[in-house]
Amino acid sequence: MSERHFLVVVYDLSNDRRRTKLHKLLKNFGSPVQYSVFECLLTNEEIIEMKGRVKRLIRPKADHVRYYRLCKTCKSKTEVVGRVEILVEKDVLIV
Repeated sequence: MSERHFLVVVYDLSNDRRRTKLHKLLKNFGSPVQYSVFECLLTNEEIIEMKGRVKRLIRPKADHVRYYRLCKTCKSKTEVVGRVEILVEKDVLIV
């Protein structure tokens, strides 16, 4: 299985329609932790696909999207106050 990377995606889009489309798009790749913040566990190929689809949707002069890739050490130091836990990869058991 390919290695998965922990990625935080943050966006600020000026148009409501594009913002809603981006939110729906990112739900295919990760979990929303706030309306404009997603946590994703993705392979390199999935990251490339997601970034390509995002790039085709946004307007670079009006919108912006940030991708923060966190290493395992940084992820383990992430603190959450409130009801939502940090996204974790589920163990898969193959019999």
